[in-house]
Amino acid sequence: QLQASGGGLVQAGGSLRLSCVASGRTFSGVGWFRQAPGKEREFVAIMDWRGGSKRYADSVKGRFAISRDNVDNTIYLQMNRLKPEDTAVYYCAASSSWFRGINEADFGSWGQGTLVTVSS
Repeated sequence: QLQASGGGLVQAGGSLRLSCVASGRTFSGVGWFRQAPGKEREFVAIMDWRGGSKRYADSVKGRFAISRDNVDNTIYLQMNRLKPEDTAVYYCAASSSWFRGINEADFGSWGQGTLVTVSS
């Protein structure tokens, strides 16, 4: 089970940190995806739970950072220098496996989503 939180309204250039508590099972891959109004869900950032491998969408590279806390089983997405085009519902997701080439279809567990709105 995944429980996301931390969304809200922020001005362009501001920062937010999303959190996602994972419980109930062990995961190998975790990540964040987002869906903007009228658009398909897209990949934002993923990482293997051990933390050795991370991947970011080009649109957020250098601004967003994914991390996890092994003690609290929490996944974070630190979002800096936010832009209006970052406005979306953000979903945390987890996969029971991690491998090269993993993509959205391989993530079988999903949180409920948290809304991020960036005003211009």
